[in-house]
Amino acid sequence: MKTLLGILRFLAGILVSFLLAGVAIITLPIDRRRGRFFHALAVLWAKTVLRICGIRLTVRGTENLRRGQTYVYVANHASLLDIPCTLAGVPDRIRIVYKKELEAIPLFGWQLKWGNYIPIERASRSGAMRSLEEAARKIREGASVLLYAEGTRTTDGKLRAFKRGAFNLALRSGVPVIPLTINGTFHIIGRGSMVIHPARAELILGEPIPVSGSGKEAELELMAEVDAAIRKFYVDQ
Repeated sequence: MKTLLGILRFLAGILVSFLLAGVAIITLPIDRRRGRFFHALAVLWAKTVLRICGIRLTVRGTENLRRGQTYVYVANHASLLDIPCTLAGVPDRIRIVYKKELEAIPLFGWQLKWGNYIPIERASRSGAMRSLEEAARKIREGASVLLYAEGTRTTDGKLRAFKRGAFNLALRSGVPVIPLTINGTFHIIGRGSMVIHPARAELILGEPIPVSGSGKEAELELMAEVDAAIRKFYVDQ
């Protein structure tokens, strides 16, 4: 019975995701430049999905954010539910940096493409560099962004090695990094599974880390600092 209910939760979450993606696409012309309505819909989607899935989210560290400041949020990645947890829990108008391949998903991918989020092209190095420069430009213009430093979801509940892309972007943009630790989502839904297991999840916003310098050495130094800040609060899942 629990398995059936878990599958029904998953299917309901998918249905809500596609419905609100459709609404987002229809309403994009209203406020595409500022993206306030688009973000409001994203937060509504996130909170609705968490409620459907029975996830009780605790958020710590919001006092570390300064009103009006733009940030690069760098998080660990354990589950499909990390994005709704982040959008629901972080009191900032975040733009997600996503892999361009997701644009092929009907409705959900289309609203990513046409909305205010930022694609990263990973198929070629030159394409990835162009994507990072475009993302950095948008950050300098006042957009806070979210990236997952591991590049993909963990397969065993432990932190994977971080990739340099998030830190290259942070240095290009010149804005502080917020380490974002997400705990508890790994066992809510396993990779490749359709069964939701209601549970508690925790979002911890670390203190802002200022950025300076450029090049590989500066990226690695920043990566080590962010890695340590996330590991400080991370619970192996």
